[in-house]
Amino acid sequence: MKVLVISHMYPSTSSQVLGLFVHQQVKELQNQGCAVKVICPTQWAPFPIKYLSKEWKGYSDIPARQNREGIDVYYPRYLVFPKAFLFSSSGKRMYKGIRELVGTLYKDFQFDVIHAHVALPDGFAAMMLNKRYNKPLVVTVHGADLYASIYINASCRKAIAKVFEEADKVVLVSAKLKEIAEASIGFTEKLIVISNGIDPQDISLGESTLASKYVGHRVILSVSSLIKRKGIGVNLRAISRLRSKYPNLKYLVIGDGPESSLLRQLTRDLDLDCQVEILGELPHKLVMDYMALADIFSLPSWNESFGMVYIEAAMHAKPVIACEGEGISDIFENNKTAIFVKPKNVESLVEGMDFLLGNPEKARELGERAKKLVLENYTWEKNARKYIEIYRELIASHG
Repeated sequence: MKVLVISHMYPSTSSQVLGLFVHQQVKELQNQGCAVKVICPTQWAPFPIKYLSKEWKGYSDIPARQNREGIDVYYPRYLVFPKAFLFSSSGKRMYKGIRELVGTLYKDFQFDVIHAHVALPDGFAAMMLNKRYNKPLVVTVHGADLYASIYINASCRKAIAKVFEEADKVVLVSAKLKEIAEASIGFTEKLIVISNGIDPQDISLGESTLASKYVGHRVILSVSSLIKRKGIGVNLRAISRLRSKYPNLKYLVIGDGPESSLLRQLTRDLDLDCQVEILGELPHKLVMDYMALADIFSLPSWNESFGMVYIEAAMHAKPVIACEGEGISDIFENNKTAIFVKPKNVESLVEGMDFLLGNPEKARELGERAKKLVLENYTWEKNARKYIEIYRELIASHG
């Protein structure tokens, strides 16, 4: 079975962690017998745009092709406008950027199925592409389509709805996201939930250098993009309330994003410089080392479709704090395998953190139950099997 994956979220020389979960899924699909090629459409950054910022320079330096752990990945360019300007037509522009490459690949790689990640722009580009190839089309929606993109304007909503209409199957990464899709877009008969997974080989025993650096501290960890809805600011305010009770508290934040400078300023305003370290974006392996080091993983994020980092923390037997009613509630149960708090609510978060810090044995038991649950049910191996079953069914029905 030959699978063509289209995803603008994929690791590259510009970012080794962007779309890492897509790469992990692709590796497992290949491990289970699929032949896979990946197209990662990338922002076009010609002269002089590539000199506007470090980010744009990074885009311009991405090679046209790479082999990543045995996966052929292609990085064709397409036109992207900043701040989601003309986003409704982004799928058409992506299609124009990839159609020639796909035609070339198809001569030697006659794929059986197309799998796009996110509806707009990738799913829309795949939909246009498929008018020529007439292959089964699977689109995985990770959250942004239904939490943000459909609200940009009516044209974006229409474009996403068109992808749902044309796709053979639309996969949502959580039951909550499926509910939103049913209410917002429809096409219920095409929707299915398949949660993302973890690779048990990512479990880290911890680095001695990290352990020695934080000896004597109670470490709370967050890993996320630094955007408002991730709740890092709420964490900071909760830490400021708890530091007198737990003077050895240390809060580590891994990630980068538009809120970085604001969060650093909030850290100073709350006089938390001795308790907080904002570490920026780090390589995946080092992130896993920090997971192993931490005592608690706290990410009180709202509008969260799933959240890979929650199950990665649980994989390390760490007690997880998350917001109630979000996608991760598909997996975890409050007070049994996670602590759920109210979104944007410092009081509720303080209560959850205080419980785990004040009851280390109960925190350990909660983490161990979560680890068992994740390793038994939410691995990339199980995820890939479900996708392969979908591929086979669709290929047979197209036959």
